[in-house]
Amino acid sequence: MAKNILKIFLEKGFLLDREMLDFFNELKDEEIANEIINKIAIISQKKIITKSLVNQNFEKIKPILFELDSEKKKLIERFFVNVSISVEVKKETVLEEIEGRGDKHPLVKILSSPILSSKKLEVKDFVKHFRNRYVFLKSILQQKPELENLTSIDKIGKNHRNFSVIGIVSSKSVTKNKNIILEVEDLTDRIKLLINQNKEEIYNKAKEILLDDVIGFRCSGTKEFLFVNDLFYPDSFLKEKHISEKEAYAVFISDTHIGSSMFLQKNFERFLDWINGKDCDEEQKKILKKIKYLFIAGDNVDGVGIYPGQEKFLKIKDMQEQYNKLAEYLKKIPGNISIIMCPGQHDGVRVAEPQPPIGKDFGSELHKIPNLYLVSNPSMVEIENEGKKSGIKVLMYHGASFSKIINEVEELRLGGGFKTPAKVVKHVLLRRHLAPIHGEMVYIPNEEEDSMLIKEVPDIVATGDLHKADIEKYNGTLIIASSCWQSTTPFEEKVGNHPEPCKVPILNLLTGAIKIIDFSDVSDTPNVEEKENVCEVGKEIELEEVKNG
Repeated sequence: MAKNILKIFLEKGFLLDREMLDFFNELKDEEIANEIINKIAIISQKKIITKSLVNQNFEKIKPILFELDSEKKKLIERFFVNVSISVEVKKETVLEEIEGRGDKHPLVKILSSPILSSKKLEVKDFVKHFRNRYVFLKSILQQKPELENLTSIDKIGKNHRNFSVIGIVSSKSVTKNKNIILEVEDLTDRIKLLINQNKEEIYNKAKEILLDDVIGFRCSGTKEFLFVNDLFYPDSFLKEKHISEKEAYAVFISDTHIGSSMFLQKNFERFLDWINGKDCDEEQKKILKKIKYLFIAGDNVDGVGIYPGQEKFLKIKDMQEQYNKLAEYLKKIPGNISIIMCPGQHDGVRVAEPQPPIGKDFGSELHKIPNLYLVSNPSMVEIENEGKKSGIKVLMYHGASFSKIINEVEELRLGGGFKTPAKVVKHVLLRRHLAPIHGEMVYIPNEEEDSMLIKEVPDIVATGDLHKADIEKYNGTLIIASSCWQSTTPFEEKVGNHPEPCKVPILNLLTGAIKIIDFSDVSDTPNVEEKENVCEVGKEIELEEVKNG
């Protein structure tokens, strides 16, 4: 085998040092050795292949591992260990590089795009998952000075002294007297807490508590029963505002639902014409020259077999063809605009969150688009990062959990939460978790960390799913909920949801000013609604109803 390996290297014009030859020979698999050799030959400008060279180029070599079966992966893993590289061969830990991206769009950085492998789940996986969630959220709550005399539940004695506990809510009930009783637990024990209805301010906060919320409680009482004097969520506060150093724009859309018979094709094509500078006024042309980013927040195609009877409402009944059509559209986006796209429930990936980026099985044409970044759902993306300066952090999440949260939170349920998706995101930021309720969402537990936690407070949350354009500010974070490109579906009619399609928020990354461009009327120049500067720290706005053309 050693002779064959040397022959392959010589044919490609490379020499192999003795140490590396021995390592390749130990693989005892000429096919794998050849794959590694080919990769090194492509990426290396050196004529002599050494161990240090393999080390330096490991991240570029690693993608060839992903398509191998488990036995070959073990061989590869052993090989890298032999060359002093510690590696766990998992496709889910690496973002696939898109051919041609290179340094063309250097101001886009994928900070987080979690992709967990599917596996047989056991109780211990959920235990570790919730333990890690609790530990992280507790670390935030511990910093609140209001939580005085913080103690673990097992240390609570018989004295009626004032102290604080941090626990995860395992049950919630209302007594005949309308008091709220919570059962909470930490890593040491569990205990019952009572919120008296006469304490109006605390009681109103307690009404919005969800199961599995991690909350800090200021209490008095004994081990038998605690009375809540105040309560605190982890909450999100943006400590430092990040802006672009020069005028640039980001565009936000979602829920294109390509393939649906209710896809608003003419309107979307009107949007594509507009972003290419056609049929727009002079003011809009000035903006178009400075658009650098397009965020697409999921449900990019309508999918196949997503719900019973869907085939009756499909114009394109093959998912591969749906993605090919999507790619055809995205190729029309100017190449100087970086497109960042995550999946949603209708996309050709698993439903369980975190959802992986759209793969090559359906989206092979998407992977050929050099300015397209395919990320997971959720993901954290940094833009406008120049040099050592921190850029603008955008948290992308399609929003599958939102309808569940609306149904469980009284304020949203009674206050028209489906009409105001940005208000739903406020509750997500308050809890520092994108899908806080266990059992309401399909997810993959992660023993290392809960992938749905909001570990870092973003500058912007970009979301979709509810088919309404909505904008709000929360503790410094800008919330942008995107509209859709699909007319009202029978399901939406059934549940009383009324989409407002074809509304496109455009954010000035320097000033924070937002314009909403209305593409609902294809017969005229798109209508522009200007919003006040919502990126001024501490300032909140209410999105007014967007007017039609």
